Amino acid sequence: MANEAELMQVRFEKEAKLKEYGTNTRPERYERTVDIEGARALEDGTKDVSVAGRIISKRKMGKISFIHISDITGRIQLVIKKEDLGEESYQKFHETIDIGDFVGVKGEIFTTQAGEKSVQVYEYTFLGKAYRPLPEKFHGLVDQEAIYRERHLDLIMNEDTKKRFLLRSKFIKLMREYLDNNGFIEVETPALQNTASGATARPFVAHHNAYDMDVFLRISPELTLKKCIIGGFNNVYEVARDFRNEGIDRSHLQDFTMVEGYSAYWNYEDNMKFLREMIIYIFNKLFDGNLTIKIGDKDIDFGGEWDVVSFRDLVLRDCGIDIDKYETAADLLAEIRANNIELDEENIESLGRGNLIDALYKKVSRPKMIKPTYLIKHPIDLSPLARANDDNKQITDRFQLVVNGQEIINGYSELVDAKEQEARLIEQSKLKAGGDEEAMSIDEEYIKAMEYGMPPISGWGLGVDRFLQFLTNVENIRDVVLYPLMRPRDQQ
Repeated sequence: MANEAELMQVRFEKEAKLKEYGTNTRPERYERTVDIEGARALEDGTKDVSVAGRIISKRKMGKISFIHISDITGRIQLVIKKEDLGEESYQKFHETIDIGDFVGVKGEIFTTQAGEKSVQVYEYTFLGKAYRPLPEKFHGLVDQEAIYRERHLDLIMNEDTKKRFLLRSKFIKLMREYLDNNGFIEVETPALQNTASGATARPFVAHHNAYDMDVFLRISPELTLKKCIIGGFNNVYEVARDFRNEGIDRSHLQDFTMVEGYSAYWNYEDNMKFLREMIIYIFNKLFDGNLTIKIGDKDIDFGGEWDVVSFRDLVLRDCGIDIDKYETAADLLAEIRANNIELDEENIESLGRGNLIDALYKKVSRPKMIKPTYLIKHPIDLSPLARANDDNKQITDRFQLVVNGQEIINGYSELVDAKEQEARLIEQSKLKAGGDEEAMSIDEEYIKAMEYGMPPISGWGLGVDRFLQFLTNVENIRDVVLYPLMRPRDQQ
């Protein structure tokens, strides 16, 4: 059996033969009348159709050949007859054209006796040679790493993959559509920042050569977007690429897409209502009015009422620990151990009380939360940017939407008191100095901006990758990211 190098050599020789025939092997463009999806929608008998794509199958049966071409919109069959092309052109086609090559064809739409929409080809144009042969059974590979590394092959060979990434694009488009139609303005904020702030997470550090200083890749655009509210925006959002230098697992990536939105004069309950309506709007458009999403063997109804539960009540229900009774991280950790609960976090002794509570919740409660549920009233230790509740200063006016054991949306009424914000960030800085790498740094520029005055604000963030992970029912979040970061091949 020929190895890949030998197969590639044969293809180089076929390209040389094309040039001998006077064929332009790298044409500048090709005029299509429709894409493949458009061609499939045409009525039988439609003439002078011009369509192009990559050849993914090729079968010659004497004087007639059956070819399939594809693009991101789908695939269609080409029927090529010697009598239509002429003997010389028909022979050249089979001498020089391989599976994987690009061709453009002109012809007439018809449906075969087997019911397959096809193009009867009268003319073809060579558009590009594939030097490497396509995998014969790519979608049968068990090596997921190869699929993530060479997503282009996955897209060529696997229809489910194409549909998944088209769904992702449509999801983001519909979200933008809903926000734009409801008075939100999209902005862009810097990905390189002076301070690692906006969320509790370990940052990536880079060096800025021109300024000769270290900078941080954005953990979140939150503080910059809230500066926009200070500047006079009423409703603002960003589709942002964020970076968090943390562990990787099937539901976490270090670089990911987050949509964040902020509204002046709203509170967190306004956003809970608004975001439920946004998701229902998107699902109605994506799934033709069907609001029940099948995840594995579970049917999750987004159309009914969503549960609302407080952080304290949830943890108390699931493990019997009343987090309000333990004012320090040390006391809470002792109680967790007394209940023989093993947390998954490393360096557990170094966590502050807020992150310890979060680790406990993720262990005992979150995996059980299947239907859409708003988790509210987070401890203030866990929410350094959220507004304290008027009736209980130990909790915040915060919510998270949790579905199928995954946190999909996080939001709250924003803290707008500059003095209180400074005090909380100072406490976060002390935790960071004590070894809590996920604690925030103090951002003096943000505090200064707050001192110019802020209206009431509520904001939220939606993780696009995680949302699409459960929506498409894939086990690994990398299945909804086109090209997740991989180690170089020579480090495998």
